[in-house]
Amino acid sequence: MTDQFTVFENNHRVATGSLAEVALVVKWMADRPGSTPILIFDDATGRPVDLDLRGSPAEVVARLRPAAHKPLSAPEPEPPRGRGRPKLGVVAREVTLLPRHWDWLATQPGGASVALRKLVEEARRRNGELDRARMARDAAYHFMSAMAGNLPGFEEASRALFAADRHRFAELIAPWPPDIRDHIVKLAFSDTAG
Repeated sequence: MTDQFTVFENNHRVATGSLAEVALVVKWMADRPGSTPILIFDDATGRPVDLDLRGSPAEVVARLRPAAHKPLSAPEPEPPRGRGRPKLGVVAREVTLLPRHWDWLATQPGGASVALRKLVEEARRRNGELDRARMARDAAYHFMSAMAGNLPGFEEASRALFAADRHRFAELIAPWPPDIRDHIVKLAFSDTAG
């Protein structure tokens, strides 16, 4: 999924788009007299997003990308160069393994870092579809918890979602408000086969 966000007012989906697009919609809605609760969700994670809506629409959008709107100044000095390849995006982190794992890594051509990168890339290729399905399910659950946590059948629907029982899941969420139900289905199943 791309960087897409969805706005809900009460139980109704109001807008979907980039963060800047939905921020402008929410700013307009929040400034209306008698506005009702409005929530923004990140479609990639299903989690709510909190925006600072103070000021003009241009100021709201400018705060979304603070680095892009910083005034030009002298560049910051580069930190001292450490080990690895930071210009390629290589990041040093701690890895905890058993001694037999370290022993095996030590025998691999290129050393432990090269071997671990190869293992990660192979796992990403092999498990890509499963990882996408898991992330979609998790996003649907986060959204579902926020918007439907008090609706009848929530617990049972959660179990069906995690069991990948699409038929049972659809039955359980059928009576829910249409926009909430449809968005949950979109998050959970739009990127997976089945």
